[in-house]
Amino acid sequence: MAPPSARAPRFLAPAQVAELLSIEVGEVIDLLHEGRLRGAQLGSPGRWRVEESSLDGYLAEESENARRMALWRQSQAASFPEVWGVSSAHGI
Repeated sequence: MAPPSARAPRFLAPAQVAELLSIEVGEVIDLLHEGRLRGAQLGSPGRWRVEESSLDGYLAEESENARRMALWRQSQAASFPEVWGVSSAHGI
């Protein structure tokens, strides 16, 4: 028997992944084609299966993108003149 750390990857159907992520099945297929999710076409005819562990990486990537976008929005809001006041040095 294999040790627990050498567990075989678990695969999910695109419909299962779509439900977990609240997106459409076509979007899951697009993520597979873009390499943002790992998967393979299994069986004959080939049907996509998504490696469950790749969801963690995808969600981490999306969380980081959201964090960066929030920081960017904060920086844009903080650059408005009314936040910093009007400078008399610029003659405004």
